[in-house]
Amino acid sequence: MPIPCQSPDLDWRDTVIPVARRFDDPYFSLQGGLAETRHVFLAGNGLPERFRDGFAVAELGFGTGLNLLAVQAAWAATGRPGRLRYTSFEAFPLPAPAIARALSAFPVLAGTAAMLAAQWPVAPAGRIAIDLPGITAEILLGDARTRLPAWGGRADAWFLDGFSPAKNPELWGEALLAEVARHTAPGGTLATYTAAGHVRRALQAAGFAVTRAPGFGSKRHMTRGILDPT
Repeated sequence: MPIPCQSPDLDWRDTVIPVARRFDDPYFSLQGGLAETRHVFLAGNGLPERFRDGFAVAELGFGTGLNLLAVQAAWAATGRPGRLRYTSFEAFPLPAPAIARALSAFPVLAGTAAMLAAQWPVAPAGRIAIDLPGITAEILLGDARTRLPAWGGRADAWFLDGFSPAKNPELWGEALLAEVARHTAPGGTLATYTAAGHVRRALQAAGFAVTRAPGFGSKRHMTRGILDPT
C-alpha cells in the first residue's frame, strides 16, 4: 500500500496565496496566478491553438491545481469535441482544504475548483485520479526523479512549474530534464517561468531548441522550448 505523502507547511499571503515554508516560495504569482499560468504555460506552449482530442499535457509540480483548471477552461472554450490527458508529478501534495482556499482567489474557476477539491483524497498516496469536463488528470505522487523515469507516457506540452531553481534544485537537474525530453512526443514543447542559465543549458543538452521570451509581471524573461526532431 502506498505511503501517504507529506504535506507541506504553509504560510498565507493576502489570506489566499499559499507559500511553502520548505522552499520559501509562493505557489503562484503574487501579481496574478491565473494570468501567469495563461501567459507562461498556455501561451508559452502555443495553447489553446494546438489542442486536439487526445492532446497530452505533463507537468512538474501540481501545487494548487491552478494549471490544470486553466487548461480545462481553455479547452472548454474551444468548443471542440474530445478529451485531453493531463499528468502531473508532485512530491508534497496539498490537503484539500488548502487547495480550496488557494483556488478561491479565482472565482471564474469556482465550478471546476469544487470538482477538484471533492475528488481530492484525505490522505494522498501514490496516485490521484481527477476527472473534469473534457480532461482526465493523473497526479503521480513522490519524487519526480523516480516517478518520471517509470512513467509510460509522453507529453505534447510540458509545464515546468517546480519551485524556484535556486530553492528547489532537485526539480531542475540535468538528469530529470533529460527524462522530460525522453517523455516528450515528437515536436512537443515546454514552457517555464524561469530563465536561469543552467536550466536553459540542461534543456538544450537534453535535446530542446530553447528560446527566451518575455516573462510575466516583474519577471523579465521566461523559457520556451521545442524538442529538436534531429
